[in-house]
Amino acid sequence: MTQKTMAPYGSWKSVISADLITKDTAGIEHVLLNGQDLYWIEALPSQAGRNTVVKHSSDGSPIELTPAPFNVRTRVHEYGGAPFLVHGSSLYFSNFEDNLLYVQTENQAIKPITADSNYRYADAASDSLRSRLYWVREDHSESAIFAETAIVAMDLDGSNEKVIISGNDFYSNPRISPDSKQLAYVTWNHPNMPWDETELWVADLNGDGSVSNAKRVAGGPKESIIQPVWSPGGVLYFLSDQSGWWNIMRQKGNDVEAVCPMEAEFGSPSWIFGRSDYAFIDETNIAAAYTQNGSRRLAKIDAQTGDIAPFEVRFNSFSFIQSNGTELAFIAASPTEFPRVIRMDPEGIRIKEIKASSGLALDAEYLSIPESIEYPTEGGKTAHAIYYRPKNPDYVAPADEKPPLLVHVHGGPTSSSPSTLNLALQYWTSRGFAVVDVNYGGSTGYGREYRERLKGNWGIVDVQDCANAVRYLVERGEVDSSRVAIAGGSAGGYTTLASLVFTDVYTAGASHFGLSELEIFAQETHKFESRYMDGLLGPYPEAKDVYYERSPIHFSGQLSCPVIFFQGTDDKIVPPNQAELMVEALKAKGLPVAYISFEGEGHGFRMAQNIKRSLDAEFFFYSKVFGFTPADEIEPVPIDNLE
Repeated sequence: MTQKTMAPYGSWKSVISADLITKDTAGIEHVLLNGQDLYWIEALPSQAGRNTVVKHSSDGSPIELTPAPFNVRTRVHEYGGAPFLVHGSSLYFSNFEDNLLYVQTENQAIKPITADSNYRYADAASDSLRSRLYWVREDHSESAIFAETAIVAMDLDGSNEKVIISGNDFYSNPRISPDSKQLAYVTWNHPNMPWDETELWVADLNGDGSVSNAKRVAGGPKESIIQPVWSPGGVLYFLSDQSGWWNIMRQKGNDVEAVCPMEAEFGSPSWIFGRSDYAFIDETNIAAAYTQNGSRRLAKIDAQTGDIAPFEVRFNSFSFIQSNGTELAFIAASPTEFPRVIRMDPEGIRIKEIKASSGLALDAEYLSIPESIEYPTEGGKTAHAIYYRPKNPDYVAPADEKPPLLVHVHGGPTSSSPSTLNLALQYWTSRGFAVVDVNYGGSTGYGREYRERLKGNWGIVDVQDCANAVRYLVERGEVDSSRVAIAGGSAGGYTTLASLVFTDVYTAGASHFGLSELEIFAQETHKFESRYMDGLLGPYPEAKDVYYERSPIHFSGQLSCPVIFFQGTDDKIVPPNQAELMVEALKAKGLPVAYISFEGEGHGFRMAQNIKRSLDAEFFFYSKVFGFTPADEIEPVPIDNLE
């Protein structure tokens, strides 16, 4: 047994470096099966975050289809998603730099099929009967913020583009029935978000590709409909949270019925287009992922009886589920394994790993295994979080020392933190930090009631649940109450700043492109989120006082600990002024503050050098605040007002 070195928490040398995290890594998403051919998108930090489409045939190796300079990504809703489609042997995709649609056919050069960069496209469906494509389109020609959204149809060469469905604020999931006679789609209007209230409609498809006889199938007040899918036999299925949980439903005549009613979430919030949490193996059997009691599983469901049988696989995360009838494909991950593209037979016996998001082979002894915790919070309720203890086989801390705690706050706020391998968290635990990843009230995966705890209470419930996670761990004797940092990005950055201002639990913080002034955000943000805060805070300007009272910038005088800020200069969702206002206020107050901006980055950092810099800089900042010496040499961070 190797002798362990005694060293203070935070000063442990780790094999999990920021360089390692960005080396040989690729984000993986949007799996698509077309016959025996499997496609997905890889995001490449080493190429400034460029997205490319990769294809895997059942008898070959993965090949890249869209070389540089193409960047397969869309900005519909700003968050994008589902930027490509395969029709026959042709790949159609949205190019991020010019918003144009391109086609790549075998043995032919990539060429554009649209010409107007004011149009943005996503979430397509193809009609083999009419040789037409159907896209969700945002038209930015009249307004950069309040674009007009519609469903359009076009010929395969991009000609004869026509709006076929319009009039509502948002559309998604155009899906064509197997006989090409009907088009299903989801729609909603302000002030709702897609997890608040949506409707599922079905229209007849005419010979020329136009629609008629549109009828609402499901949805309405207090019901979120997502992910409509036609079964092979032409029955329309979808996910509805009418019961309080996103469950699988189907259309039956003029009615709808539950397929497998459970107190479990079979869906996930539609932040991006193209999510696919279930797929048909055949007319009777469905492969579906679901979350129950904080645990995620993949199962086979008998659509006739409702019987459910979980697959016995080692993974605990499943997304972008696809089926071609003879096999399943999806992205899977576990607490010790990176996300990877999987091919699996419908019985779950033969699993073939096609591509992992990272080629790193890490010794599991350096990995902190997550523990789901449920703890008391305000109002006699409980909240959820994932806890990671410090873990490094080469070190031990002095017996009288407890570790510093990093509270991680996920974005959204309608989102959640999974318990899968995340090296950005293991970076901290392997250096001697404890980490608690909080799924505060408002997070998804725990039903609609839990998700709606944040209604009207953003900046209150999330702040309370984070603070109570700290108190719970302190009371258990797990962490040092005098060294507690909180960090988050986007909406998590807002909760971070609100927590620092409105509580006295923390001794440091890090805001990654976080909100500080809610009125400015309400007035300047993009269409998709422009009414989001109606539900979280109240309608603006009617609830102007609430926006003021919940904005950390107005109460910076109550902040009494150091903060570091990270911001992309091209962020259209949370503009740089949100960080800069707070930085100036803290400078004026004389508190230690650091600000690092990244040229060319948007909402979230995609470039390898910026991902590395933000991680190391945050660690360096805490080392100065908490008084430990990092084991590695880190580029210093300029810190104002640091004595």
